[in-house]
Amino acid sequence: MPIEPDRLYHDLGYLIAEMPDMATHQWQTAEGQRWLGRASALLEQSGSIMDAATFNAATERLSSNALIPGHPEAVQLMTTVLYRALARAELQASPSTRGAFIPVGETFSAFTAISKILTEARNTVMFVDPYADANLLTDFAVLVPEGVTILILADTSGRKAALAPAVRHWAQQYSSARPLEARLAPDRSLHDRLIIVDELESWSLGQSFNALAARAPTSLVRADSETAQLKIQAHSLIWQTAVPI
Repeated sequence: MPIEPDRLYHDLGYLIAEMPDMATHQWQTAEGQRWLGRASALLEQSGSIMDAATFNAATERLSSNALIPGHPEAVQLMTTVLYRALARAELQASPSTRGAFIPVGETFSAFTAISKILTEARNTVMFVDPYADANLLTDFAVLVPEGVTILILADTSGRKAALAPAVRHWAQQYSSARPLEARLAPDRSLHDRLIIVDELESWSLGQSFNALAARAPTSLVRADSETAQLKIQAHSLIWQTAVPI
């Protein structure tokens, strides 16, 4: 049974955002294999038998060595099929749902897309990233309007040495003009990279902030209201038990 348009659009957006790094062995892991299976099933649900068949044929050409002839072409074909399905789904989605997915192909376009999201904040912005580093402050937190409280939630296992000094220097320079707090969640408890705005909107990133669009195209996906609230509530609970930096 074909999936309803708004759900299909969101699911395809999240799928693309979570695409494994095909230039490494990531796609061969259990998680990577599950992603390939979800992608094939979702393309079938989209109603395009041709796209599903093309995608499946391309996956058969993937190699454990990304430099082997045919592997890069297969990855490009898979990506093209997914973006084509996404564009088709967006045309069929309701007007209020369109635009939830922002493809990001270069570092500057990533910066621009995130800037548009952050400048809309009025009360709080929470950055969730297991591998948060100093560049999260220098490149992105500075885009948050003055007076808006900034929260950074990182993972204990993925913490970067430069994050704590950057937080201290931020406090020394901005004080209450740009309030900021960073905390470390328990080891391996974070799996998403998120921007949560005013505890109302949740945007998922396809990569960590410290590598955003640096090695491969990525994406920003706005969650639907129900999913957003689930993510906001879950990470609020994690925040409450996380350790301040």
